Amino acid sequence: MADVTIVVATKDREEDLRRSLRHHTVPVIVVDNASSDGTAQVAVDAGARLVRLASNLGAAARNVGVEQATTRYVAFADDDSWWAPGALDHATKILDAHPRTALLAARVLVGEEERLDPVSGGMARSPLGRPAGLPGQAVLGYLACSIIVRRDAFLGVGGFSEVLHFGGEEELLALDLAAAGWGQAYLPELVVHHHPARQGRDHQWRRRREARNRLLTAWLRRPLPALARAAAGSLRTPEGRRGTADAVRALPSVFRARRPVPRAVAEARASLDGY
Repeated sequence: MADVTIVVATKDREEDLRRSLRHHTVPVIVVDNASSDGTAQVAVDAGARLVRLASNLGAAARNVGVEQATTRYVAFADDDSWWAPGALDHATKILDAHPRTALLAARVLVGEEERLDPVSGGMARSPLGRPAGLPGQAVLGYLACSIIVRRDAFLGVGGFSEVLHFGGEEELLALDLAAAGWGQAYLPELVVHHHPARQGRDHQWRRRREARNRLLTAWLRRPLPALARAAAGSLRTPEGRRGTADAVRALPSVFRARRPVPRAVAEARASLDGY
């Protein structure tokens, strides 16, 4: 069996979780963000290890699951996604062979029709190239449900930010891993299936939250001119303007946490602007 654990962070999604858990073929840790429905019981009934939180930590709940895991590698899944058969076995072999690679991102196929997720298409066209020693195309962004990480590297950079909570939280992790000298690669032969619910998703809220987190991430890690450009871009849409206001309100909580990435990482990230 592959030396990997799957971590799923969820909240109030018992039906999606019931469907997805049956597809997992390695041990699963479900971190429940204080659900009010039967999500926790679904995890127990499926044989997953359950960690119940007293409050909703958002994406940072995944950190709790990674801390609980005892395997060298941890893969993430959402409550409505799962890794294709054999993908995790292959991924762990690739990571074993590339000790300076901390993260692999898979190709995401959406729904029964298996449409290619646009984020996967973007990773395949990444202008970052393939540096020596990296097993695939270099990336500085991905979908959290499609990544497998080296546990020690993930914890070493602090995992996902609790301040960002949820929505575009992956970029800060990518920048922190790159700043620490770790490689991150897209491997299209690794496949994740994602079956998001068609109803009940607030897309305007999602765009607003992503705008907020994009600006907070820029403040925390990117040069100030990049922050200014991100802010200007956000002001072009109603959701972006609301997200900008949210970022301004959250700024005091991260004001002293600014730690710009090394120049090479900043330039690599800048090459993705507008791409």
